[in-house]
Amino acid sequence: MIQDLSRFRMPKGFRGRSAFAVQIWWLTQTTLFHWSPQFAYGFRSWLLRLFGAHVGNGVVIRPSAKITYPWKVSIGDYAWIGDDVVLYSLGEIEIGANAVVSQSSYLCAADHDYSQVDFPIRAHKVTIGPEAWVATDVFVGPGVSIGRGAVIGARSSVFSDMPDSMVCMGSPCMPIRRR
Repeated sequence: MIQDLSRFRMPKGFRGRSAFAVQIWWLTQTTLFHWSPQFAYGFRSWLLRLFGAHVGNGVVIRPSAKITYPWKVSIGDYAWIGDDVVLYSLGEIEIGANAVVSQSSYLCAADHDYSQVDFPIRAHKVTIGPEAWVATDVFVGPGVSIGRGAVIGARSSVFSDMPDSMVCMGSPCMPIRRR
């Protein structure tokens, strides 16, 4: 057999909080966070901090953003998180100061080891450097670092680290020119 999901086991402590805490966050996110008015950036930042996220000053995060585990997320001062962004924070996600993650982008901080029959899950930190711009509908894969001041073009798929101050685009994403 190549893959037997009956053998999959969630690693002890993988979520970083109890199943109860996870459920309380998901309920809070679905109601208070998601239903909050567009302009309630401070309120959403407060909710994220309440659940263990590190959120800097002046952060703009839209109510339609989804964060799997806020206690694994760090967002720097004056960063922007757009509509329908997914921070799939099974592993750590760090977003630097003055960085932008635009609408419908997906930051994925985990994968599965497909070479193992029990398909184990693995966390891999995703880092968006300060002053970087991840444009609309970008996929950033597990373990990827986007450099300081980099621009990732719309609809790119990023599977490897991108350098500082470069405009990068494509699928797979590649550096194109200096910013």
